Amino acid sequence: MTNQAVVVRGSSRPGKAATIGLGMILPASVLILWQTLGHYGIISELLFPTPYTIAESFITLAIAGDLWTNFRISAARALLGFLLGGGLGLLLGIVVGLFRRSEKLLDPSIQMIRMIPSLAVIPLFILWFGIGEESKVLLIAKGAFFPIYINTFMGIRNVDNKLFEVARVLGFSRMKQIIRLVLPAAVPNIMLGVRLSLGLSWLGLVVAELIASSSGIGYMISDARQFADTPVVFVGIIIFAIAGLLSDSVVRLIERRLLRWKDSYQG
Repeated sequence: MTNQAVVVRGSSRPGKAATIGLGMILPASVLILWQTLGHYGIISELLFPTPYTIAESFITLAIAGDLWTNFRISAARALLGFLLGGGLGLLLGIVVGLFRRSEKLLDPSIQMIRMIPSLAVIPLFILWFGIGEESKVLLIAKGAFFPIYINTFMGIRNVDNKLFEVARVLGFSRMKQIIRLVLPAAVPNIMLGVRLSLGLSWLGLVVAELIASSSGIGYMISDARQFADTPVVFVGIIIFAIAGLLSDSVVRLIERRLLRWKDSYQG
């Protein structure tokens, strides 16, 4: 009877195809409604070009090669900014989380910097680093730094203190405690920080490229706006959305592999 119950519960879960199909219901419905309203002129074609018109612009840009060239530049900027800001945030999050003196020394200043809006520091970044790649990457890094820093810090501080007592009884060195106990226990928080940082990296990229850039998807959107080429603007927005979704999906896949030991609620 127990085995039968297990089979019934397992069979009730939807497969991957069913899950993807369920997730496509809302976007497909919106696209169909959007195309219908645009086709019959109920909504403005200038402000809201139909999905078919947007798809034509996408194909035209892809064939010309402009889309892929700009996307490669944007993806490289987002990745460099994420690695720089996220790596520094992870390192400082571990240091501040492990040592109370480091928290008292560094955390107040970091929290003050966190409250400064990215738009407020853009003029300084341009003055200091110009309008080249340095200012764009550093702006992205600023946004990527804080989610990983905060979540790493909180993940370490949320480790049960009893585990440290057990580690001391077993004679673990400080380094062994960090590698075998602290970091594995903090992985869920760290991965959450990675997901948030990736999202903010793409947002920071948009801000950086819209303000001062001569290449990238953000520049492509800004250039199309000046000529009222709304379909190209939508193409750029969709590219950002797809890139963000794919990067988040990759992190979630890594997270599931790292947390296979954790028995969590699946809904």
